[in-house]
Amino acid sequence: MITEALIDTTVKKMFAGIEFPAEPAGLYDPLRYMIEIGGKRIRPRLCLTAYSIFRDSIANEVLEPARALEVFHTFTLLHDDIMDRSPLRRGKPTVWKKWDEDTAILSGDVMQIDAYKRIATAPSDKLEAVLELFSKTAAEVCEGQQYDMEFERVPQVSMEEYCKMIGLKTAVLLACSAKMGALLAGASEKDSEAMYRYGYELGMAFQVADDYLDAFGDEKVFGKPIGGDILNCKKSWLTVRTIEKLSGKEREDFIARFNCSTSSPEADRVKIETIRQDYMNCGADTDARAEIALYTSKALEATSSLKLSAIRSETLRRFAEKLVGRAK
Repeated sequence: MITEALIDTTVKKMFAGIEFPAEPAGLYDPLRYMIEIGGKRIRPRLCLTAYSIFRDSIANEVLEPARALEVFHTFTLLHDDIMDRSPLRRGKPTVWKKWDEDTAILSGDVMQIDAYKRIATAPSDKLEAVLELFSKTAAEVCEGQQYDMEFERVPQVSMEEYCKMIGLKTAVLLACSAKMGALLAGASEKDSEAMYRYGYELGMAFQVADDYLDAFGDEKVFGKPIGGDILNCKKSWLTVRTIEKLSGKEREDFIARFNCSTSSPEADRVKIETIRQDYMNCGADTDARAEIALYTSKALEATSSLKLSAIRSETLRRFAEKLVGRAK
């Protein structure tokens, strides 16, 4: 049985020992920098967790593809930071700020290539399925980012449109991580697809939780300043839900308040508190917590056909709890 402790240890070793070419340093140093900044390593952790559902020991064949998932995710962050003009990532200067935009673009490009090189190490009998899954997912993530950028230029979006966007931008990569672990473990297509649904629904729960925590989380736990989406006029789940629930002048007034710019720390604080109160007045905060619980429930239901032992079912439940439990 592959324990959670073993997965934790394996993930730490995977990224403590990850290597990139030494030269040219101007190209590869940003890759090392981004990996060293760290993170929760959710995607490789999910890949190994899914693998553990069908195997009793971790084989080397899963390690490089699992690394590839984190490298690819990090590549998307590197480019997202440019598009979002974000100066900080996990409290550290982003690559485009520390170096420059051209470096960030080129280093991001080579990071994506590096991810494919790692995927290509999958066993030959599984490589076609793994590569097809990864390539499809990579394109979908880009589609989600495009929708996200387009949403910034329109006054409002529907909840259906928003969920489609986060499904592509966030959920499909978690779904890919879960299915890839299952495929590499030798699971059937049916069982691998069940793991895909588990990962997808968890990805949706994770993004709604992230949106919720951006407004209502503890800054020390959340890892970044609270209210960033509000100050940047970013259409989060809470904002879309609030607009959906309001009508007439109430809706117009909320949109005006949400889209207003601020020019001082005090104005920032007032806007954040005002919009948070708007969310609570219409119950969007409560709705978000209910939505997180619903997606989490769907994730666990998706694996009901696997006929797992109690221990393995508990592994999936605990992973889900750790991923979104902070927003409950």
